[in-house]
Amino acid sequence: MNHTSDQHPWFEQARSDPDSKYRDYYVWVEEPPPPDPERGTVFPGEVEDERVWTYDTSADAYYFHRFYPFQPDLNLANPAVREEIYKIMKFWLELGVDGFRIDAATLMIQPKHPDAERLDDPHELLRSLKRHVLAQEGDAILLAEADDAPDELASYFGDSDEMDLLMNFVLNAHTIAALAMEDAGPLVTGLDRLPEAGSGQWLTFLRNYDELNIGRLPASLREDVFERFAPEEGMRIYGRGIRRRIAPMLDGDQDRIELAYSLLFSLPGTPLVLYGDEIGMGDDLSRPGRTSVRTPMQWNDQPNAGFSSAPDADLVAPVVTTGDFGYERVNVAAQRSDPTSLLNWTQRLIATRRECPEIGNGTVEVIETDESSVFAHRCDWNERTVFCVHNLASESCTAHLAVDLARPDPISPTFGTSQLSPVEDGGCEIALDGYGYGWYRVDADQGD
Repeated sequence: MNHTSDQHPWFEQARSDPDSKYRDYYVWVEEPPPPDPERGTVFPGEVEDERVWTYDTSADAYYFHRFYPFQPDLNLANPAVREEIYKIMKFWLELGVDGFRIDAATLMIQPKHPDAERLDDPHELLRSLKRHVLAQEGDAILLAEADDAPDELASYFGDSDEMDLLMNFVLNAHTIAALAMEDAGPLVTGLDRLPEAGSGQWLTFLRNYDELNIGRLPASLREDVFERFAPEEGMRIYGRGIRRRIAPMLDGDQDRIELAYSLLFSLPGTPLVLYGDEIGMGDDLSRPGRTSVRTPMQWNDQPNAGFSSAPDADLVAPVVTTGDFGYERVNVAAQRSDPTSLLNWTQRLIATRRECPEIGNGTVEVIETDESSVFAHRCDWNERTVFCVHNLASESCTAHLAVDLARPDPISPTFGTSQLSPVEDGGCEIALDGYGYGWYRVDADQGD
């Protein structure tokens, strides 16, 4: 909704005819304004001169784009453009889609340049999208990609009249930092920085199909994460991101991958798993930019990993064929028949999470421990409690948790193998293997 292709019929007519109604579907100027360091290209290092204005010879004018030059921004302050978007959404809803991912929501509501036509209330655009979706399909959702400052995020939920879900970039970056440093501190910081979602919900993730954006971490922590998870320059992108999948970042260590996803699924919000991460797919760093993590799904050990019967040269992207993550080693068919596989473990994790509404719906409280590598928290909902404990380090440990239990053995293990037990001082203790974890449920009359 933020932009189209420069080959779109709207743009073709806009550039060829200054009197066309489509001219005002985009943002044009005769001379571009001075560069704004706060409103530069989304892809630093990949767009010539970091420019956001490109001269079009047919139009004899410059058009605005925050993404690549072949992706001109739409003029969303133009009511006609908004009406076009509403019609497109209606079309897809009538076909049965369950909702929409609103790409670049932050950029959509920003003015294109100082003299451009502006929305009187930028968030009215998001509210209008919600109204039109609800009028067509009452249970359809809007998921926003809004990588904004933490104190701005709550505004995207509005008064339950804007976005239903927000991608949780804040918690994502801090979770990755905690995994990299094998220290719970960054994760605690990330939770502290999150605003309340109200009746909305966070979408939590370890990876999506773009770069892993750690640009909002403190500079020193960001460099530490780069050093551990993207030590080579070719693994990095835009000065802020990592262009690797989670399995190679964690050296293909299944115990550590399971820890990472157990942690993700235990955090507040709705978890997202990038296709292929459920089997530990790798990446292809020979591919340009973000496409390194967009290789075909590895279904089996047949040609093209079972993704397509087309000739290799006709695939939109090559299959990962070599190394520890090649499709002959890592594929769905092989893991389905192996009860110890990452795929089968992930299925058990998903089933467990569905049985723990406390995590998605409840309040979250971090539990103090005496081990810096151990992250422990509780989720309380409808007089029920789930405790989750994760050891982010490779070394085993025994951690004391500052939580009071009312009677011996009150906790039922729900997921994982680590044992939690009360101690005399009123707290409890847990022995954790390296990258160990455990989920536990407490009834209302058994907690503090």
